[in-house]
Amino acid sequence: MIKNYFKIALRKLGRNKTYAAINITGLAVGIAVCLVIFLVIQYELSFDNFHPEKERIFRVVTEIKRPEGNDYTMGVPYALPQALRIDFPQLKNVTAIQDRRNSQITIINASGEPGKKFREERTVFYAEPTLFNIFYFKWLAGNPKKSLSEPNTAVLTRNMAEKYFGDWRTAIGKTFKLDNRLLIRVSGILENPPSNTDLPLKVVISYKTLMNRVDMNDWLSITGSHNCFMLLPPGLTASRFNTLLLAFGKKHKPADRLFETHVLQSLGDLHFDTRYENFPRRTVSRQLINALALIAVFILIIACVNFINLATAQAFNRSKEVGVKKVLGSSRNQLALQFLGETAIITVFAVIVAAIIAITTLAYVNRLLTLPLRFNITENPAILLFLLVISLVVTVLAGLYPSLILSGFDPITALKNKVRATSKAGLSLRRSLVVLQFSIAQVLIIGMFVILGQLSYFRNASLGFDKQAIVNIPVPSDSISRTKIDFLRNQLLKLAGISHVSFSFSSPANIANWYSNFTYDRAINEPDLAANLKWADADFFKTYNLQFISGRPFVNSDSLREFVVNETFVSKLGIKDPRDVIGKEINFWDGDKVAPIVGVVKDFHNQSLRQGIDPVVIGSFKETYQTVGIKLQAGDIRKTLASIEQQWNAAFPDNIYEYEFLDERVAAFYQQENQLAQLYKIFAAIAIFISCLGLYGLVSFMAVQRTREVGIRKVLGASVASIVYLFSREFSVLIIIAFTIATPVAYYLMHQWLQDFTFRIELGSGVFLITIIVSLVISWITVGYKAIGAAVANPVKSLRTE
Repeated sequence: MIKNYFKIALRKLGRNKTYAAINITGLAVGIAVCLVIFLVIQYELSFDNFHPEKERIFRVVTEIKRPEGNDYTMGVPYALPQALRIDFPQLKNVTAIQDRRNSQITIINASGEPGKKFREERTVFYAEPTLFNIFYFKWLAGNPKKSLSEPNTAVLTRNMAEKYFGDWRTAIGKTFKLDNRLLIRVSGILENPPSNTDLPLKVVISYKTLMNRVDMNDWLSITGSHNCFMLLPPGLTASRFNTLLLAFGKKHKPADRLFETHVLQSLGDLHFDTRYENFPRRTVSRQLINALALIAVFILIIACVNFINLATAQAFNRSKEVGVKKVLGSSRNQLALQFLGETAIITVFAVIVAAIIAITTLAYVNRLLTLPLRFNITENPAILLFLLVISLVVTVLAGLYPSLILSGFDPITALKNKVRATSKAGLSLRRSLVVLQFSIAQVLIIGMFVILGQLSYFRNASLGFDKQAIVNIPVPSDSISRTKIDFLRNQLLKLAGISHVSFSFSSPANIANWYSNFTYDRAINEPDLAANLKWADADFFKTYNLQFISGRPFVNSDSLREFVVNETFVSKLGIKDPRDVIGKEINFWDGDKVAPIVGVVKDFHNQSLRQGIDPVVIGSFKETYQTVGIKLQAGDIRKTLASIEQQWNAAFPDNIYEYEFLDERVAAFYQQENQLAQLYKIFAAIAIFISCLGLYGLVSFMAVQRTREVGIRKVLGASVASIVYLFSREFSVLIIIAFTIATPVAYYLMHQWLQDFTFRIELGSGVFLITIIVSLVISWITVGYKAIGAAVANPVKSLRTE
């Protein structure tokens, strides 16, 4: 019997090729979207799940309580890890780890001479041996307990060992130089960690190497890249230990620093808690994960709605078939099973097409989201399970209702072709489903326009400094290289095409920032705010075109002599007139850095537009300079860059030359928003495409059912335009109804999203007006194409139609 149902279903689909094609296409696109989103969510939720003790692994993070709101950092003081071991002996495994933002690795050849050089960005770490008691990393060579026990030793991953030395098996005992200063010996090899980890270890240098260069008793300074992880013993909960950490902080910190508290963050939250960073500097909020899952559900609903719409529309055409089968003895269950079987066949074909679509588009998705997603059922059997579940869900969701409707026709009524399918409220199911489809599609369209508007605001907003035609190059941090700074500056200024050169800790806007408490105007107590320190030379203001509203730039000096502050610094101190701070003294670090204020610059965005503008203090401190900013003039930029490289290599022959345009760095602040905008474009286009497929199918069936009516209207003098209007009017009303439903939902969702940005656009009526216009135009094009075909048909042939 089932085989017979299968044959009948295939015959029916073969006779209704348009119906089958529209349904398979709509379902395939919807399922493909769900499959890709499933792979994205599965990957994001899998981070660091491979560690056996993951439920007991926690990171100690810092909350800084301030009147205007709390600040959060993943960093802890250098003194904290050892103090935890002493104060809490029950903690058997505590480890300190710190990443290096920008490192140069120089391979030392067998002859002892420098060889190949490599620039490593956020892949070099300092770590204690206890790191491997907490986290699982497979060792290929070396001893986990001893390989990092001595200063100036390092562990490499297999890939890095092969990159540096050719064969990882021969890498043990070989040496490399870190930043042209420290000679490091390779003492162990790790298997490459998976990509789904927030500890992307590649080069791990012994923590004792760092201990020789920093103050391990420092409780006042917090370095954001210095982290502490622990393995909580069984029976000790995170909430209980957080209570102990409060007393721990009061014991070790000065009374005036108790606004800094330490709490535990679970390993499972590292990837999702956007308040804190992680080592890859990539967090994905759980709200975004939920939003992606919801979009997948919505797209699938739209696709299933298409099927239900077309199936119920076809019910009129198949009513006689149902009547004949019932007269011949078919039961309702048998008919329902047959129609459900047709849905299952369509779904199977759709799933196969969806898998092909997903495989072919996965490379694009990986480039867009910078992810390593793969469609491999052998490695990831969950894909097969997902496809099986989605097939069952779609079959039931899309096929159950139409099968019940079709199988429930009264045989007498069906044979007389008088079947009608309307809801109890008088509004047809078809109309309700069209409204649902376009409501979802319009929510996505509105979201797309809002995100694009916010991105446009990011690109065009005034940052308060010049970011155009400015090249930033990392400066070597060793003391010998710093002696060459003035020489390089003079050589660069001699080049044609360069107007200004400035050395500084960072550019005006940067992800990495240096904050510190201070005292103002010889006060005894510190104000309740931290200053963002921008150490720079006197040319900083001209290079980045910072505008003064009071005072002047500080004098050119290698050491601190004067400070310049921004408007926010003045206003946060409660001072209204910027002139009133000129001559007042700022004291950092108990008198270590003291100087008067000589100028106030207009506010500039010192970080991304998600955050507000910090109180900024700018002063000279040559030992901290990590970057050089070079302002280029109009002309042959390529030639100028080549000349800069030549001068750079002459000054720093042992260092790698790399540059980055400042405007590209600023644009990189909004990578996640750019990715989100692209996703919304795709999802909105897919939602409209699937909805219009259904619309086209419905109009096609409507044209067939109303063939004689159209012929009569034409004979009686109706114009083509009036007939097109006849077909379009109903759907236009439905889309307007959908818009009234979508508008408040989209407004709420996008208003909530915009609250994450300190600087943001306003949700005006323009976005919603464009959305309804776009929706109507697309629907008119879809309906109009088929309607015009029906309108221009020969009325004589139409009137002959039974």
